[in-house]
Amino acid sequence: MFRCFKLLFVFSSIWLAACAGSPMVTSTNQTLTAPDPSKAQVVFMRSSFVGSAINASLFEVTENGNEFIGIMANGTKVSREVEPGEHTFMVVSEAADFMRADLEAGKTYYAMVTPRMGAWKARFSFQPVRKDGEGKFSTASDEFGGWVTGTKLVENSQQSILWAENNAASVNKKKDAYYTKWQAKDAEEQERQSLKATDGI
Repeated sequence: MFRCFKLLFVFSSIWLAACAGSPMVTSTNQTLTAPDPSKAQVVFMRSSFVGSAINASLFEVTENGNEFIGIMANGTKVSREVEPGEHTFMVVSEAADFMRADLEAGKTYYAMVTPRMGAWKARFSFQPVRKDGEGKFSTASDEFGGWVTGTKLVENSQQSILWAENNAASVNKKKDAYYTKWQAKDAEEQERQSLKATDGI
């Protein structure tokens, strides 16, 4: 009986991560605070009706493997504090996509997780938000303030961590399949999909 319940719980965790119900929990404090002066902060935000029924999972790609950041439903944001320097982040759904980041201590950086249509369901990419840049993905744009205030800050729960553990092999398989393709992009295309040190606030 207990084994059946455990299997049902695991299956429910996987299903929730794929669909609109998210295993993440809403943070009690919804105010984004400045990072520790010795660290950098990256805030991932998602706000789009396209693909809103599908969740996206976030990871940091490191030499030791994929570090789970969280699962993003539409209308949410996730904050990650990291050491300054170069980082590579990955968003996974039907496929995987990547973003490099050159981060300075004491600064906060923003990136949108945006949908694009895949073979069977929505896939996701990163859109770095430029500091005072041009276009939609800029801290100077009319949309930026709405993204920050209109998304809920969420954090991991036991259920989301269990999902990451149960799906580690699948995530790693997608990383292996798509990271080589991302690395093969030309330098200009990779730069468009990278956070620069000067993008921090």
